[in-house]
Amino acid sequence: MAVVAEGPRVVPSERRKPFWLIPNLLSLDAPLVAVAWLYMFAKTWRVEYLPWGAYISLGLMVWLIYVVDRLLDASLRGGTSEKLEARHDFHRKHRRRFAVLAVIAGVAALVLVITGMPVTVYSYAIVVALMVAGFLTLSVFPTTGPSDLPYGKNILAGVAFAYGTAMLAHAYTGFDKRDLLQSPELICFAVLCILNISAIDLWEHANRSSDPEIKASDELSLTLPLTLLGAASLVFAMRDPDVITRPFFYAILTGAALLQILNRVRSRFSMDALRVLADVALIVPFIVFLAASKP
Repeated sequence: MAVVAEGPRVVPSERRKPFWLIPNLLSLDAPLVAVAWLYMFAKTWRVEYLPWGAYISLGLMVWLIYVVDRLLDASLRGGTSEKLEARHDFHRKHRRRFAVLAVIAGVAALVLVITGMPVTVYSYAIVVALMVAGFLTLSVFPTTGPSDLPYGKNILAGVAFAYGTAMLAHAYTGFDKRDLLQSPELICFAVLCILNISAIDLWEHANRSSDPEIKASDELSLTLPLTLLGAASLVFAMRDPDVITRPFFYAILTGAALLQILNRVRSRFSMDALRVLADVALIVPFIVFLAASKP
């Protein structure tokens, strides 16, 4: 009888993540969105000079907040890799590295703000700090059940993201900070951010349910406000006689339209792909803004 020699046993390795998911796993998607929209706010409001430190500090702070939120989520959810979403599981596995990098990012951002930003930024920062604190508090002590949609948290997150992005540009305009809260640009961007964040929760909620009425209700919860946002952006664009803010509102319209398309074709994609595409829906408007801004 022939004896077959056995080679070394190979232990299957974890399936490699697709390259397009890497920015999401590393929490780089949100900082990229924030920096792109900061540029659009600055150009729309005719900010003559916005230091490079503003872009870097914003990117670092957004990255820090997202990393902290994902580390908290991974810790609170617990369980094995199968029970966690890809981005939370990745942060859990590399939590020590993320924690160290988060401290470095926070210190670097603070140094940039203190050494390179005007004092007026501090009064803006107090408002956004309170909103971020509220957001993280809701992450640790949620007010909704596991199967409920966290509308309150999503609204707070969207407003904080939009305000934190716009405030750096507005601080260099010379206008009163109260004008920022009444700005159509900020309001429209905040609504777009809220709908972008809520989209993922609504899509996940629809996937978990077999009730067609719930699925239809979740789709309508996005369709109606996205339609209203698109209409509002067109109205604001057409009402600008100097055509200064039109590229910005065209960007808002583009973001709303892309989310609308994703909402209709979401069944064709995995949830990981939808998360990435939802971020792409907020980055593509930057290209539209640049194209529309050309004389």
